[in-house]
Amino acid sequence: MNKNGAETRWRWSALRYWGEYVALRLLRLFLHLLPIDVGSAMMGWFWGLIAPFLHRHERVLDHLAKAYPQETQEFHRKIAAGMWRNLGRVFAESLMVDRLVRAGRFKVTTPEIIAATQESGRGMVFVSLHSGNWEMAIVGAVQSGIKAAGVYQRIKNPHVDAWLLSLRRKYYPRGLFAKGGDVGRRLFRLVREGGAVAILADLRDRRGVSVPFFGRPAPTNSFPALLARNCNAALIAARVIRTGGTHLILEAVSVPVPQTEDRDADVLAATIAIHAQFETWIREYPEQWMWGHRRWG
Repeated sequence: MNKNGAETRWRWSALRYWGEYVALRLLRLFLHLLPIDVGSAMMGWFWGLIAPFLHRHERVLDHLAKAYPQETQEFHRKIAAGMWRNLGRVFAESLMVDRLVRAGRFKVTTPEIIAATQESGRGMVFVSLHSGNWEMAIVGAVQSGIKAAGVYQRIKNPHVDAWLLSLRRKYYPRGLFAKGGDVGRRLFRLVREGGAVAILADLRDRRGVSVPFFGRPAPTNSFPALLARNCNAALIAARVIRTGGTHLILEAVSVPVPQTEDRDADVLAATIAIHAQFETWIREYPEQWMWGHRRWG
């Protein structure tokens, strides 16, 4: 590509990024003019309407067929439709987190799990999954008095990335770090000092360990288990459940972390335990989990 072509492409990309940013800001303004239930339901309806025509819909159906081979195509389509509606709601609600909290739409149902860990004085590693409205999971930690750090994947659009980061930062008093660089070292230091870290741990990691997930080997990020094991920290799995409309609850369970002389075996065992818990939760509410990722490689 010549210099003029590259410059034209750069200008179009810059224009598109600004357009996406402005559109998202206007959408947030529009949603704040509507009742919470209306905005969430409207976006869920819209995503449910257009999603079957997207290329990722076929991947969703393929994953559902492999995860539930004994079920009918009608079952797979029903779960997929519910998943897309839930994702539409998550998209809208992620722009209205403060309103959901003020309206009392989010509750922590297992505070004793978190409280017991706080009393121990140990560091905490929270792992969650893309289910219910995962954007609200950190709110449960904040409501429990935990000052946590988080890890996120940068968005390609720099304007949207910076803006969403500014909206989320207050829920991560110990910092919200983009993946890469020396973030792992920083998290180790934080947890060793008794701090807390929150990580979404259900996505594929091509360089990770292989663990069983819905009866198939899945390349998986073992960093949360390694962090908990090496820092002698509590490993807590948490999920957000949509109980109806914009009403959400958070549940948490403790995940055992072996402490033997074989570190790699300990990390693998804890990673397997995390994803066994995730699978149990997903099977309970399959329409609330995000089936569109390439989870199995």
